[in-house]
Amino acid sequence: MTQDERWQSRYDEVKAFIEANHRNPSKYAPEEKLMVHFLKRGRKQMNAGELKEPRLGLFMKLVELMEENKHVNQYV
Repeated sequence: MTQDERWQSRYDEVKAFIEANHRNPSKYAPEEKLMVHFLKRGRKQMNAGELKEPRLGLFMKLVELMEENKHVNQYV
């Protein structure tokens, strides 16, 4: 499996998780830690300008999906 295939596989996993659960992965759940790491590293690369196309476009769509499913404080 190439690096691009692994990245695409992790991307698909994170996207499917967010769409199915209507929430972002939690850093406290052991089974979700790899997804959190993927997102954190992707944000770091994006902000540093190291994330190249076509990954940048896909990751931006994932960030938009995360913003839609962002935790909302019910006590505000």
